[in-house]
Amino acid sequence: MANTCLFCSIVAGEVPSERVGADEGVIAFRDIAPRAPVHVLIVPERHVGSAHELTDADAELLATCFRLARRVAEEQGVANGYRIATNVGSRGGQAIEHLHFHVLGGRQLRHIDSGPAPEDG
Repeated sequence: MANTCLFCSIVAGEVPSERVGADEGVIAFRDIAPRAPVHVLIVPERHVGSAHELTDADAELLATCFRLARRVAEEQGVANGYRIATNVGSRGGQAIEHLHFHVLGGRQLRHIDSGPAPEDG
């Protein structure tokens, strides 16, 4: 999987990205289809399919991801209000099977709808 993963290719520098930060084993770059004025992705350099694959051994990786997310929010001027989100699996809205966190801000964000999911077809 890792050799065909878009985010692994971005990490390797094979696919261009607009990087806005980095920390130990983690990079941050702008989303190419932003959903907010600030939309940055926080991506581990090591391939991890999703948050569901994380174990206790990944505690430091997660701490690094969130430390970088905080720094990105401060540097992008959205520290007064932003969202950090990740999706798991295609049914959860994950488009790329590589763990990543969205940092979204720069406008008033709507509350996440917690209503019932549509019926499976």
